[in-house]
Amino acid sequence: MTTPALKVYLVAGELSGDILGASLMRALKARYPGVAFRGIGGPRMLAEGIDSRFPLETLSVMGLVEVLKHLPRLVGVRRELRRDALAWQPDIMLGIDAPDFNLGLERQLREAGVTTAHYVSPSVWAWRQGRVKGIAKSVDAMLTFLPFEAAFYARHRVPVAFVGHPLADDMPLETDRPAMRRQLGLAENSELLALLPGSRANEIRFLGATFFDAAERLCQARPGLRLVVPAANAQRRGELEALVTAYPTLAERLTLLDGQSREAMVAADAVLLASGTAALEAMLCHRPMLVAYKMAPTTHWLAKRLVKTDWISLPNLIAREALVPELIQDAASPDAIAAALDEMLDNSAERAALESRFAEMHAGLQRGASERAVDAIAALIDGRALPESVAAGELDASLEGRL
Repeated sequence: MTTPALKVYLVAGELSGDILGASLMRALKARYPGVAFRGIGGPRMLAEGIDSRFPLETLSVMGLVEVLKHLPRLVGVRRELRRDALAWQPDIMLGIDAPDFNLGLERQLREAGVTTAHYVSPSVWAWRQGRVKGIAKSVDAMLTFLPFEAAFYARHRVPVAFVGHPLADDMPLETDRPAMRRQLGLAENSELLALLPGSRANEIRFLGATFFDAAERLCQARPGLRLVVPAANAQRRGELEALVTAYPTLAERLTLLDGQSREAMVAADAVLLASGTAALEAMLCHRPMLVAYKMAPTTHWLAKRLVKTDWISLPNLIAREALVPELIQDAASPDAIAAALDEMLDNSAERAALESRFAEMHAGLQRGASERAVDAIAALIDGRALPESVAAGELDASLEGRL
């Protein structure tokens, strides 16, 4: 058997990590023909050749309280991955997001002599900043998507490389709404709202009915409105189909898609979505959006006391201002969501200005992230200094008071 030129252990925890991991795998294969991958990945990473030891959904647990319920199982999975990685002897282990799980695994492997890095910084600058001490013990480098994140790590003497955002690289700077509607078989001249209540079962449970209630109210006010709902996978599609049966007035206005969330957002005039990576994708599709989120009451109570940031959605965090309306927990009522979307759909000039702003932000994040990440990985493996490190003095002035 031929020995691989490079052995990379990758662990992704959800669909967004699967997208990032697949892009990184393609860049690694271009640099290192014959590279081998092992760990945890989803359908995109499987297509790129990862030997996935567990299904992607294994780590997809939402919320602080919910994680506690699954903690024994997650500890067992981490123990098995540690054993598997040490037996395989990778050149580097890279955790992709899922910091509560991956940073612990990275620390165990680093203590055993494996070079480790983490891809996608946790929001340590926003809450529980003391975690940076543990991160410093877990990774040989943190690879960040945003410059202010890199500056935070540099200040705390954690090796860091700012690589840009791979989603910004993957998505075109020009979008064609009419062409996308034709591609999806949607009416070209109707108002169109995309609904994305989430990719996890708990998100559908907490947000699904709220989103459909809001859509029902909005359709009553806007008779020409049409809805497009992308389902993240077959299980989510089944849950969404079950929900739709309770809204017969929406059935004739609604198109349910298998995947194709980006296509749905490009086609839409506005987007209603759950907070998370989908908000960044909507920004990169240059579409106005409303971000809503609900969680278990105890989880929300804890989050309010731990999170120290003015916003939860990535477009607002990147811009450092409230470009996108956010409705959280009790504020995310069907009436409030419908009213905010009604106002958004009425104001075409404001929507156009926001689309232009999002296009500018998109351009600023396009840096060839996967290739820059491979540069950093190569430097770690070779024992060289990290490229594109951000000096502590480059901290964004708008964040200085918060950090």
